[in-house]
Amino acid sequence: MKIISVKGEFAEVQSGGLRRKANVAMLAGLKPGDYIMVHAGFAIQKLDPEKARETLRIIDEIR
Repeated sequence: MKIISVKGEFAEVQSGGLRRKANVAMLAGLKPGDYIMVHAGFAIQKLDPEKARETLRIIDEIR
């Protein structure tokens, strides 16, 4: 998911047309524009932007 904004321990994130909040307390230094993997509402990994965009493109193709 792509980070739209960060406020404290939470970020507004988006993937496709879905927007939600994710807890980002476990990962330091996240900023808008970063891509993260979210599991059960928690950011668990920061992703390489190029690989994240390619993965999202493939997922969009499948839909």
